[in-house]
This record gives sequence, structure tokens and C-alpha cells, in this order.
Amino acid sequence: MNFRYHTLMVQGCTSDAGKSTVVAALCRLLARDGIRVVPFKPQNMALNSAVTADGGEIGRAQALQAVAAGLAPHTDMNPVLLKPSSDTGAQIIIHGKVRADMHACDYHNYKPRAMAAVLESYQRLRAQYQVVMVEGAGSPAEVNLRARDIANMGFAEEVDCPVILVADIDKGGVFAHLIGTLACLSDSERARIAGFVINRFRGDPALLADGLAWLTQQTGKPVLAVLPYLHGLTLDAEDAVETAQQDGHFRIVVPRLPHISNHTDFDALRAHPDVSLVFAGAGDALPPADLIILPGSKNTRSDLAFLRKQGWDSAISRHLRYGGKLIGICGGYQMLGTQIDDPDGLEGEAGSSAGLGLLMMETVLTGDKRLQNVAGHCTFADAAVSGYEIHMGRSQGAALATPAFMINGTAEGAISNDHQVLGSYLHGLFDHPEAQAALLDWAGLKQARAVDLAALREASIDRIADACLPLYQALQAR
Repeated sequence: MNFRYHTLMVQGCTSDAGKSTVVAALCRLLARDGIRVVPFKPQNMALNSAVTADGGEIGRAQALQAVAAGLAPHTDMNPVLLKPSSDTGAQIIIHGKVRADMHACDYHNYKPRAMAAVLESYQRLRAQYQVVMVEGAGSPAEVNLRARDIANMGFAEEVDCPVILVADIDKGGVFAHLIGTLACLSDSERARIAGFVINRFRGDPALLADGLAWLTQQTGKPVLAVLPYLHGLTLDAEDAVETAQQDGHFRIVVPRLPHISNHTDFDALRAHPDVSLVFAGAGDALPPADLIILPGSKNTRSDLAFLRKQGWDSAISRHLRYGGKLIGICGGYQMLGTQIDDPDGLEGEAGSSAGLGLLMMETVLTGDKRLQNVAGHCTFADAAVSGYEIHMGRSQGAALATPAFMINGTAEGAISNDHQVLGSYLHGLFDHPEAQAALLDWAGLKQARAVDLAALREASIDRIADACLPLYQALQAR
């Protein structure tokens, strides 16, 4: 089957309008029809990332879209990744590797070089695949970011591709979003809008008929599809932390740190029928729990200071005193040690911070970033484990003599002598069903059922693809 577009870009009126989901759905539909399709996002800003087959780092959404297209994630799918380390600064990752840490104004001046990297990746993908399905970032209506734009219309104009514009009706004001976005575009940018997609609609689409006719009359642009609100999806989130509480009897609490990263580590737990997972935010007391998990962090020492300011260190001590279990992942693992040193100021001001002192180890942050997909087995149970490492720290100390996992014959992580505290650099700890069941059993949920996250993700991709079939058909008919 043919598809008339060799490159098609999906942009949104707002962040979280559904761009990532629509791109994933179209990738799955094209792949079903035997069309070689590849996802592409020129520039992404996200603290949720994935390790690629070529040993780099990309946004989590592009890894999900690669799964939808039946591909292994590759750094060309997201050539520029920005990982914020503060309100005004970010780590700049080009073609999967750390290039620098920059202030926002410095990055703005760097954008022409970033665009060169974007176009280099795009041309490679364009030569290998029949369709490049592109996702924008944020909104093209952000006029303050138009100069040197590489993420939205700046890219579309450079490669001369059509754009479909997605608006989230669940946020309210959907017609204002669409009309207002068009008003912020130049004439040439407006001309390349092929049509609109209204996302997350609840109810009878017939009730929208008059509004859709008015929108087309006002803009001269067709509404290509109205997509339904789908409940119960299991898809990797780009940034927003899902805070809904489940009804399971086993209670897990995750402190919501300001620079929390890779909170997709908890997707399998969110989906577990026996688990109630709660994120505790600023000003919240840590509620009673069977297990507390300290998540990854892009600014570990700053987040550790925040944790102490909230009084959560005292709550964790009380939790352990009464027999609770504690897991630290990546930055959370580093917090469990006795000291964290950042001599070069890689994550902010240079200096050292005392850790929580729950594992006898020290961590030094270094400029070389470890990026690796790994597999092995648990030391505390007969169970396989898999995951990925994305970190800049190196830890050492007596605690590492009792590892949590063996990865290719090498010890990884640590377990305290009383078996109440476990730390690991591995993200995705709970994704493998065997490791998930073993970790929950270790934490006190005996004979835990295993949730197959990969199967749930595949089923969710198929659901969004089926829901987007009218959009796919409308694009084919144009």
C-alpha cells in the first residue's frame, strides 16, 4: 500500500495535546500496512529517556514510537535531547551523547549547530525509510521561540513537509486553541497545515458537528479526525507524572523530587492489581507504606536537599525502624550512601553532600556518562532482571560487596546487611516480570502476581492505532 506523504509532521496546540500518541498510532498503522516508517523528533526536552541500540540516549516517547513501528530505538530518531537540570539550564545531548551543559540563552545561540545535527539525522532516515513520521515539541504558537526554531515550524519549513495540528478538547477551549495557533503562524506556516485533529473527546461526536463546520469555514482547513478519550492505556509518559492512586493492598510511596527522572520505572507498578502506588509531593507527609522507592534524579544533591527540607529523611528512618523496605534507583541509589561528591559541578554548584548513610558507599559524579542496556539475574532470588543504565556517577564502598544483581558476571547495586535497603543503577527494574515479582516478594508482597509491561504496552499501542484509523484513512484519501 502507498502513503502519499514521505514526511509528515504532527504538531500540537499545547504540550500534552497528544502528539506522541498520534505519531505512535500512525507508526503502528503504517507498519501494519507493510510501509517502512520511522519516528522522528528533532528536539525533545524530557527527563524520561531510553538507551538506544547504538549506545546513545533519546526521549522515551521516541523509544515507544519505535516499538510501534517495529524498530529498535536509534539516536537518529531524536537527535537533540535536552535534559533540564534547573529552571534555566539543561544537559544538551546530540546524537545520543552529552555535548555540554548550557544556560537557556546559550542554547538559543547554539541552535544553528543543533539544526545541522537534526538535518543530518533526518537525511539518514529519509534515505532508509518510506515515511518519516515527525513529532513537534510544545507548540508552534510560542512566538518567543520562533527565531532559530528547530522543533516545530522551523524544521517543517526547512524540509518542506506538511503538518497536522492536534488539539486536546479535554483541556477546554479547543476552537480557541486551533484558531489562536493559526493566528500566531506566518502565511507560509499556515499554508502547510494539512488539517486538524481533535483529541480526547468524550461523548457523541455528533454534538461537535456545528463547531467543526464553523472551524472549517473560519480557517479553510479540514478536521481530519475526532479521536476518543481512551482510558486505561499503558504508555511511556514523556514528562508528566501520573499521580492517580490504585486500590491494591500493598502500599508503595515514591517521593516526587523536583528533578525526578525516568519515572517510567514505576509504570509496571501502576498497572499491578495488588499495588497502591502514591507519589508524595512538596508539602506532603510520606504516608504509611510497605515500600518506599527513591527515584532517579537529574540533580541528585539538590533533590537530596529538597528531600531533607520536606522532613522525608526522618520519615524514611521511621519507616525502616518499623520494618519497612526501601529501594533507591540511580540518583535515589546514590542518596542512600554516605556521601555524594560533584567536584566539577556537573549537576549544579560544585561540592559534596552527606548522603542518608543507609549503605556504606560513596559516589563521585564524573563527566563520562554510562549508557547501556543490560540483563542478568537477582542475587536475592532465582529471577532474571533486565534494564538500562543512564548515569554519570561512580559508586564504591563496602556495601557493594553484597550486590543486588549480577549483570554479565559483574556485581551491580547493593543490599544492606539487614535486607531492608536495596539500591541499583538499573532503570526499568520492575519491567521484567520475574524481577518485578522477586522485588515485590523481597519487599513483602508474597506470591506476587507478575504484570507483563511489554504486553500491556503493545496492547495499548494497538488500541490507539485502532482509534486513529479514521485519521489514517483521511490522510490516505487526501
